[in-house]
Amino acid sequence: MSRIGKSPIAIPEGVTVEIKDNVVTVKGKLGELSQAYSAVEIKEEEGIITVSRSSERKDQRAKHGLYRALIANMIEGVSKGFTKELELVGVGYRASNQGQKLDLAIGFSHNIVMDIAPEVKVETISEKGKNPIVKLTSHDKQLVGQVAAKIRGFRKPEPYKGKGIKFVGEEIRRKAGKSA
Repeated sequence: MSRIGKSPIAIPEGVTVEIKDNVVTVKGKLGELSQAYSAVEIKEEEGIITVSRSSERKDQRAKHGLYRALIANMIEGVSKGFTKELELVGVGYRASNQGQKLDLAIGFSHNIVMDIAPEVKVETISEKGKNPIVKLTSHDKQLVGQVAAKIRGFRKPEPYKGKGIKFVGEEIRRKAGKSA
């Protein structure tokens, strides 16, 4: 049995969960998320959600832990929110934003202007002597990760000098250069 799928999910104060027609809807102070589900049974009793399966079929075993994790992330998202920080490492690399437009200068002949989804709040931090940081915040964990991965994909960190866009706290495997 799935260790993740077995553990119950506690619903914090200020969060309402509605289970109806194979769709779980979670509402909280930061927003509203919904997720369709199949092959498992989801029950809410006295502020605790449990995910169970009726048989040991392969598709049910696979989805047991998945839906439990998705629901837990939805509850955490609408109550606390999720944040991803990206660091621009390189000489002359800059980031700025006007509302939901992110403007990146990362060593190409032109700046990259990217429209960020309205559910994701974008903020740029530029301090003298430090690398610029792009901070993404939202209630949807999947969306924050997807936007962060897209931004990182514009200029992935390279292994020799470490230049590029990396997550804050990410360790880059470094290689030795040419030996003279």
